[in-house]
Amino acid sequence: MPFSVKDILQMEVTPALGCTEPAAIALATAAAASLLKDKEIDGIELWVDPNIYKNGTAAAIPGTNGMTGLDVAAGVGALGGDPQRGLEVLDTVDQLSIDKTKALIASQGVRIHLFEESGLHVKASLSSGNDRAVAEIKDLHNNIVHLSLNNEDITDSELLSKVAGNSGKSAMALLEEWLMDLTLDDIYEMIDEIDEDDLKFLKKGVEFNVTLAEHGLKYGSGLGIGKASERLLKQKLLVKDMATSARILTSAAADARMSGVNLPAMSSAGSGNHGLTAILPIWAIKDFVDHDEETVLRAIGLSHVITAYVKAHTGRLSAVCGCSVAAGAGATAGITYLVGGDVEHMAGAIKNIMEDLAGVICDGAKAGCALKLNTAAGAAVQAALFSLQGINVQDTDGIIGQSTEQTVKNLGTLSHQGMVETDRTILQIMREKEKSRK
Repeated sequence: MPFSVKDILQMEVTPALGCTEPAAIALATAAAASLLKDKEIDGIELWVDPNIYKNGTAAAIPGTNGMTGLDVAAGVGALGGDPQRGLEVLDTVDQLSIDKTKALIASQGVRIHLFEESGLHVKASLSSGNDRAVAEIKDLHNNIVHLSLNNEDITDSELLSKVAGNSGKSAMALLEEWLMDLTLDDIYEMIDEIDEDDLKFLKKGVEFNVTLAEHGLKYGSGLGIGKASERLLKQKLLVKDMATSARILTSAAADARMSGVNLPAMSSAGSGNHGLTAILPIWAIKDFVDHDEETVLRAIGLSHVITAYVKAHTGRLSAVCGCSVAAGAGATAGITYLVGGDVEHMAGAIKNIMEDLAGVICDGAKAGCALKLNTAAGAAVQAALFSLQGINVQDTDGIIGQSTEQTVKNLGTLSHQGMVETDRTILQIMREKEKSRK
């Protein structure tokens, strides 16, 4: 079944409050809690895949004054989350739910287990007296595939994801299969499909993510990369060019988001940080080019589609930093479009950033992600400008293929096959660190 650019934006670009891995955990526990009809929760058992564990461990959770941890995400989701809000599930967390979560954790009421499998997977089992409610999420952060109460399946809940037609597959699974068969020329032609409603939606995404950046610049949240970069500008140790502007806006938003500020991000391909990288470098350079707002928004639409295209190949979660190679590819394509490049220049820019950043690992979501987003934003500008100057990585180099499509397929192979042991090692290091702190 063919999809449109509108389908991609509706399915891949959504608001998310806080890091999407803790949000997925909170969504699962909130969904299970909704089956218990306001009963007191005695205990939570949580199972997560290795990448959810990796990304959910150190990210600050919105509304909790900087608290971190999978157990915290599970507790506040169950005790204060609203599953009807999807990835904004934590918007309803209050002090009472935080206090109850602390008490539940202190009494050893939250137990965490690790699935020995790859692929996004969260399962939450909540007990209340003799009742037990279960919710399960698979493949996508907000894809609730199973609900049950006292071992009886719930099949009529509006929280459950729907399958498409008779295929037995979710609409997102079919979208990803379709995306993987596209060419860069196909994607480039989609820019003309973007209509007025799409433009309004894209502008909303800009507003969400710029608000995060403004918060980061004002308060120096998280590591304070954006605010520090602004100080370096004032000290004339940096120059305000396209790359620096992109770095500052993007890293400042990551600073705010990863510190747990209670502001939503417009995500892309299942990740809020991907959304920051896909949108903000393009918005940051608009003052350096002679284009109206509509053209800038179309470039951002292109960025989202490219991001989704790359993620369809690499998988939702992996050892490869998607902010660098997926959203970075989207951003560099959008920037290339804005500075007057054609589809060939875009192909060159994507190859350039893949060669530059394909080795960046994902070692979990945390404040330090602002550094990676800072790098990705600057590299996206650089890759685009180099391509316009005729500088393109040769297809004899490493994982670079003869085409954009082959390069992205090679990256997918690297992600799915070559980086499996890397992912295990990252997780092992993180778990050893966690043990040493207890």
